[in-house]
Amino acid sequence: MLARLQKGDKKAFEEIYIMLKEPALKFCIMLLKDEEEARNLVQDVFIKIWAKRASVNPELNFTSYLFTVIKNGAFDYFKLLKKNEVMKEQFRKRMEMQYRRDESEKEQKLLMVKRAIENLSPARKKIIKLNIEEGKSYQEIAEELNISKNTVKNQLVKAKQIIREQLKIASMF
Repeated sequence: MLARLQKGDKKAFEEIYIMLKEPALKFCIMLLKDEEEARNLVQDVFIKIWAKRASVNPELNFTSYLFTVIKNGAFDYFKLLKKNEVMKEQFRKRMEMQYRRDESEKEQKLLMVKRAIENLSPARKKIIKLNIEEGKSYQEIAEELNISKNTVKNQLVKAKQIIREQLKIASMF
């Protein structure tokens, strides 16, 4: 049968496959502890055997050869799993570092905004705090501070402009 396989006889290959598929699969499941991966590996091994059929030596123990190829395939699979785990861990660490950097940058920007607000005049500081921190509308601020709605709007525009300029200057350093 192996001599026929070596010459490209598909029927001989099919007979060998039918005869050895189940023992090969059981062996592979025992190694991998994962039936689906074992099925994939056994399928790949038989595809490789068909591709290299011309080099099959009918004088040697084919079953031993088959199981050795499966064992080597299982080792390659484990190496790939390990490599994937290492890559996942490296990716996780990079993402964690990026998250920390992003959080740090947010904290820095927030601190700079707070400093810029503290540098505003008391009136502008009060208006911006009522608007941003307390979420009050222009109308509500105008009524609370007894000023016009237009004054509130103008003061907020000027305050935000000053804050932007201070942030721009601070980001240069």
